Amino acid sequence: MNKLVLQAEVVQVEPLRYTPAGIPLLSVVLRHASEQTEAGMKRKVECEINAVVLGDLALQGLKIGAQIVALGFLARRSLKSTQLVMHINDIKSMQA
Repeated sequence: MNKLVLQAEVVQVEPLRYTPAGIPLLSVVLRHASEQTEAGMKRKVECEINAVVLGDLALQGLKIGAQIVALGFLARRSLKSTQLVMHINDIKSMQA
């Protein structure tokens, strides 16, 4: 199973573009920070992850600074790349 749920802040939003098939595509960068337990020890976790949003969800207008829960999956950036990108299928806004 390939499923990712990430609570994050939107820190970068590229201009909306379209795939060759005409599907809206939005590239974003998400920043996550939390404390996790690993091997019985607390660990501070921070990361930034590249993500893409396709279709109608890309038209919702994600803004820099938005706090969200992103649900999706991981895939390679392209056939020739080993870099992973999160593909977001659902976005839930977090209330401040």
